[in-house]
Amino acid sequence: MTPSSSRTPAPRNSGIDLLRGLSIVLVILNHIGLRIRLARGVLAAFLPHQFLNDLNFNGSEAVYIFFVISGFLIAANSIARWGSLGAIDARAFYVRRAARIVPCLAALVALLSALHLARVPDYVINQPHQSLPGAVSSAFGLYLNWYEAHTGYLPAGWDVLWSLSIEEIFYLAFPIVCLLLRRDWILAPLLAVLALSLPVTLGAIVHNPIWREKAYLPGMAGIATGILGALIAAHATPRRRGVMILLTLIGVSGLVAVLGFEQQLWHFLRDSTLLLLTFPVMGLLLAFHARPGSTIPGTRWLQSFGRLSYEIYLTHMFVVMTLVRVFKATGASVWWGVLWYPPALALAWALGALVARFFSTPAEQAIRRRFLKPRSANAAEVTAV
Repeated sequence: MTPSSSRTPAPRNSGIDLLRGLSIVLVILNHIGLRIRLARGVLAAFLPHQFLNDLNFNGSEAVYIFFVISGFLIAANSIARWGSLGAIDARAFYVRRAARIVPCLAALVALLSALHLARVPDYVINQPHQSLPGAVSSAFGLYLNWYEAHTGYLPAGWDVLWSLSIEEIFYLAFPIVCLLLRRDWILAPLLAVLALSLPVTLGAIVHNPIWREKAYLPGMAGIATGILGALIAAHATPRRRGVMILLTLIGVSGLVAVLGFEQQLWHFLRDSTLLLLTFPVMGLLLAFHARPGSTIPGTRWLQSFGRLSYEIYLTHMFVVMTLVRVFKATGASVWWGVLWYPPALALAWALGALVARFFSTPAEQAIRRRFLKPRSANAAEVTAV
């Protein structure tokens, strides 16, 4: 199908937004926790240290949840728009990805570069083998993860771009592979192999902890899991209540197991542990996809984080680093460090909302109007990083 005759993708899904919201909140908690540990504060007198550490140190796992969601949403939208992945319009696909990604990416890189040149603390690139041109080229060249693995961590504002490098490299090849293979029954087994390769590709990295955290193939395995889920949803959407309950239970169990007991599981499963996260998340997405309007009472605030996840992800380190600076400057006690968490979450959401309303959404719409046919440009869809 051509873009002008394409179907309209499904409206926003509250369950998927909830899952994305959980992921971005875990990322923010991780980045605050690296600097203000909950386990060293007042909550440690009432709650287990492991629980508090789980709140602070599941950022990497949260990114894998993002990978699965991203694969699912982008593939599901493509299937809804063009009928099948084999009929994907590569040009329209690339325009949509660029419209969503490039404006915020370019603005962030420009701002971080200006902060570096102004020698603002927390934003200066000062590792021996790093430079501003190197950081800029790696961000736009989608190899910032590789750059960090070879030179060390960049300042926190730059560091968040590592996951974008993995996703967009994958999606550069995605339409080409779909058009070459054409048939879902050929594509699905290849996606399954890539999805199941996660422990193998992860286990092969033993000498570089940064690369182990940020390598291409493990992250792409998570994306492939999501796309596989979208294909399953397209051909066999679960409708029976019992099946959806089972998928939900499996998904929630996987989240609780890995986010809450990963250290214990690691002793038995080693690098296969993350499969207990990626595939259960796929099950949750299938259940949410079957009932897009279903939600959990009291979670609208978390859904709003999910709807703004891209903008919050790219900008939340400005909030975190500023609050940590204030925390240190005031001589505040880490014992009451938990009091800094609610304002950090609220300000991160507010900054993301401002960026979305006044910059990223208008820019995305303008690019679509310029480079896509009217009906395709105006079609509503759920986007993912």
